[in-house]
Amino acid sequence: MRPVVITIALLSLFFSTAPALAETTEEVKPDPEIMGFVEWVVMGETGIRLKARLDTGAKTSSLHAVNVERFQKDNEDWVRFQLPLGDHKDQPTEGNLEHEEVILEFERPVYRTVLIKRKGAPSQRRYVVKMEFCIGGKPHETQFSLTDRGKFSYPVLLGRRFMRDDNILIDSALSFMVENECEYSTLEELAKTSEAVEP
Repeated sequence: MRPVVITIALLSLFFSTAPALAETTEEVKPDPEIMGFVEWVVMGETGIRLKARLDTGAKTSSLHAVNVERFQKDNEDWVRFQLPLGDHKDQPTEGNLEHEEVILEFERPVYRTVLIKRKGAPSQRRYVVKMEFCIGGKPHETQFSLTDRGKFSYPVLLGRRFMRDDNILIDSALSFMVENECEYSTLEELAKTSEAVEP
């Protein structure tokens, strides 16, 4: 009987100390930030404000882009693309300028390419770029695949990579719940930037 008693005593000692060991080695993570399933984002240095859908079903974020062209710059692959504001008329205006009159043009290094499998349609290869943006008053950077989202309600989709890297949780019942706003430009201010081109 003694060997059985000794074995039980050792198991008891192990289980009584195991939680204490776990507590000393476990890192304390900050509380995640809660966001709604739709929030405003301001893209990079342009000051353009867009609606973004936060989607846990997508790993990589995506950005509305048309006329996507690959080119070489300093022996590296770059991509040039346009973001027509007429496709999503969310930019505040303070005059008579129409959204269709402003198109933003971007040039970014190609970070990677992805092959997107589509149901009932041929697979599509998309360019992925890294871009800075602001949400909830805080700057962020993530990967964006470039695709024509003109027929979608939201020109920006933020995926799981952004949520994981920046410790974000989504409340699917709410939208526009972040308190801090990011600085953005009016339509007229955007039209005056060097990146704005007439269609």
